[in-house]
Amino acid sequence: MGGVTSSMAAKLAFSPPNPPFYKVITEKSSGLLLLDRFPHRENVDVLKLPTRRGNKIVAVYVRYPMATRTVLYSHGNAADIGQMYQLFIDLSIHLKVNLMGYDYSGYGQSSGKPSEHNTYADIEAVYKCLEESYNTKQEDIILYGQSVGSGPTVNLAARLPRLRAVVLHSPILSGLRVMYSVKHTYWFDIYKNIDKIQFVKCPVLVIHGTSDEVVDCSHGKQLWELCQEKYEPLWIKGGKHCNLELFPEYIEHLKKFISTVEKPPSSRRNNHSRRSVDQSTATSFHHHSSRRKSTDCFEAPRKSTSKKEPLDFINELEPFALKLDLNDDKIGKLRIPYEHMERSRRSVEYIEKPRISTDMKSELPRMSVDCIDRIQN
Repeated sequence: MGGVTSSMAAKLAFSPPNPPFYKVITEKSSGLLLLDRFPHRENVDVLKLPTRRGNKIVAVYVRYPMATRTVLYSHGNAADIGQMYQLFIDLSIHLKVNLMGYDYSGYGQSSGKPSEHNTYADIEAVYKCLEESYNTKQEDIILYGQSVGSGPTVNLAARLPRLRAVVLHSPILSGLRVMYSVKHTYWFDIYKNIDKIQFVKCPVLVIHGTSDEVVDCSHGKQLWELCQEKYEPLWIKGGKHCNLELFPEYIEHLKKFISTVEKPPSSRRNNHSRRSVDQSTATSFHHHSSRRKSTDCFEAPRKSTSKKEPLDFINELEPFALKLDLNDDKIGKLRIPYEHMERSRRSVEYIEKPRISTDMKSELPRMSVDCIDRIQN
């Protein structure tokens, strides 16, 4: 059953750029790994890291002189670190942090195939590298998850009680909730952030565009409501799924967040626990970077705004089962009575007290696309 879930996740969520936007080469004189599209920088390491699921993933580590914090960045869907490279450099400079970015299994030059559980193993391998190779402490790490990257980010953050902070950029409540207005968590859903966010103990910043055409802004707002330690969110008026880095308030709000999480917890809560802002007056961030072009998508959009009986909803999912070559017995399991199939809100990975929440109904279902534009000159 777990294999079926992973296969369905791949069908719904993953669109690696093809061909990749970079290659990894070895410099003959030094033996160093390099990204062939970019000039070598003394402060950038290119790495190949083994994961517990047997894959080797490519990562880049950007140093900033005398930085005290490190950002571990999980990018969106149809992007790889070749597309993200200049953004990583710019964020490191503007935020004055070290930054580690990586490609999921099956993305870029990383081996293996994309799957939900592979991405969990991928981010764990990167986190382990930060601890063991760069002597980075958990309390000095800020996890950053963009769109689909919010899945591995929240999953890891929920298990690290001493993290410095988390940033969720256009995050999803879950994979299925991007396409359907559902109130319950199903076994075949992926990236169940809505069930896991309650276990994140550090400050969480949510950034979302109010005109996001892919992942509705209600996803970000509901996740923010469910956070234990809420930081002042940023709802960017007119911001879409692909262009938030182009708004000057994006980098200014991140700078303020980094500065705030340096303070004692009591000071943070007094100043930023419940406030919500739309935009801030800020200086331009995008003068160093070129815009990225990407056309990522989960799959075709679905029009389903009315409430459905549970059986009708399961019937709509039958095409996915057929695509995965499930036999009649397995397809039948999708039709078992609703009360037996539904799982509780609480994720099975966690054994803490259940959270109290009220589900907000999502707006129109959206085609889930992780287009990532680069920062514009």
